[in-house]
Amino acid sequence: MGSVPGPAAGTTDAQTPPTPPPTVAGRGNGGAVPAPPGHVALIMDGNGRWAMARGLPRAAGHNAGAEAVRRCVQAAIKRGVRYLTLYAFSSENWRRTPDEVADLTSLLRYYLRHKVAELSREGVRIRIIGDLSRFDVEVRAEAKRAEDATAANRRLTLVLALSYGGRADIMQAAKHVALAVRDGTLDPDRLDEALFGRFLLTADLPDPDLIIRTSGECRLSNFLLWQSAYAELVFLDTLWPDFNEQHFDAALDMFARRERRFGARPTL
Repeated sequence: MGSVPGPAAGTTDAQTPPTPPPTVAGRGNGGAVPAPPGHVALIMDGNGRWAMARGLPRAAGHNAGAEAVRRCVQAAIKRGVRYLTLYAFSSENWRRTPDEVADLTSLLRYYLRHKVAELSREGVRIRIIGDLSRFDVEVRAEAKRAEDATAANRRLTLVLALSYGGRADIMQAAKHVALAVRDGTLDPDRLDEALFGRFLLTADLPDPDLIIRTSGECRLSNFLLWQSAYAELVFLDTLWPDFNEQHFDAALDMFARRERRFGARPTL
C-alpha cells in the first residue's frame, strides 16, 4: 500500500483548539507539561517498507520494529502513561505469506521468552488480547507465562493485541451476550453500552485516549473499533522502525492541544 501524502514526520494536520491543555508539574525541567493520556494505542505500520527501502528482507524490518517497541515502552514509562496497547499481530496478518508469518511468530516467541524479565523489572504488566488459539502451543504457553509473571506490576500495563481484530472482538461479545440472554442470566432490557463493554476482550481496560498510526496511512485497520469511538487519532509519516521518543512526545503534544468534547458543544 502506498503512503498517503501528509505532514512531516512527527506532525499532523489536526486543528488546534483555542483552549489550553491541562498541565501537571514538570518532570525534571521545573516547568509545567501537559498531563499525558492515560491510555495510548499504536498501530505499528511500515516495517516492510522500511526494509524494502534499504534492500533488506521483510524480516529485517520486523526486527528493527521490535527495537522501536522497546523505545516506545520506555517513552511511555517516562511520560507517565498507564496503559500502552500495541497492534502487534492483526487477524489479517495471517493472510501474509507463510514465510513472513513464520518470521513474525518466531520474533514474538523470542520476545515473550527473553524480554519479559526485563519488562517486569521496569514494573510493566503484560496483558494479551486476541484469538491466541491460532498460534502454536509454544507461543500460547509463552504468552500465558508472560501474563502470569507480570500480573502484580502496576507501573505500566502493556497490552499486546495478537491475532486481534476489532470486528471479531465485537462479534464474540455479541455471541456471549446472546448466550447470556438465552440462558436467562442477562435481561436484554438491561443491556447498554457499559454492560456490552464487559463482554469485550478489553473489559478490564480503559478505552484508548490516543491512537497513533505510523507510516502515513490514515485508517484504523480493524483495531479497537468499539473502544476507539472517542479516541484522538494521530497519523505520522514516520515508518515504525524509525519511531522514537521524539515521535512519541510529538503525538502526546498533539493530543494535549485537542479539545475532547465527547459529543458535547465546545467550551467558549
